[in-house]
Amino acid sequence: KFPKFGGRGFGPLRPPKTQLIAHDREVFDLAFSRGRDVFASVGADGSVRMFDLRSLEHSTIIYESPSLDPLLRIEWNKQDPNYLATFMLESKKTVILDIRVPSIAVAELGGHFGCVNSVAWAPHSSCHICTAADDSQALIWDLSTMQKRPVEEPILAYNANGAINNLQWSSSQPDWISIGYDDKLQILRV
Repeated sequence: KFPKFGGRGFGPLRPPKTQLIAHDREVFDLAFSRGRDVFASVGADGSVRMFDLRSLEHSTIIYESPSLDPLLRIEWNKQDPNYLATFMLESKKTVILDIRVPSIAVAELGGHFGCVNSVAWAPHSSCHICTAADDSQALIWDLSTMQKRPVEEPILAYNANGAINNLQWSSSQPDWISIGYDDKLQILRV
């Protein structure tokens, strides 16, 4: 049995502060920045929208995918709040965004042969990110040189025995990444 909101350990259930109407179609994911007030969302309308809790009347479109293809997931860099990662539906690429340069991807990571399903920034480094896809690969990328030249190849690769559906990079143990595929969970040391 799950605890109820307003029960022990939780304050009383409060009504929503506001309902945000920003995306033109379904919202698929959201992520909070390292700070307290900023979050971003992605959805079927192909946009990344940024919000500030101190001023919810407005949102900023910081990126729209080519042909407005749906964006499935969004992940905020844990060390540098200027960077976000997202990917499109049925895409083999992960898009890296810099909120200081709206509308333009600062990097595209294209090392997968199948559709990307998950992405996670390293909790201890601003320039490392892991992507996972239907091609059964988990790829770790070093983005430290992306301002000077394109990032063309990952620095580490792991091949699972099935399409990887999800991954997490441990914030308390940054040497460990977990992946899920088929009916399995694997913990990988990097």
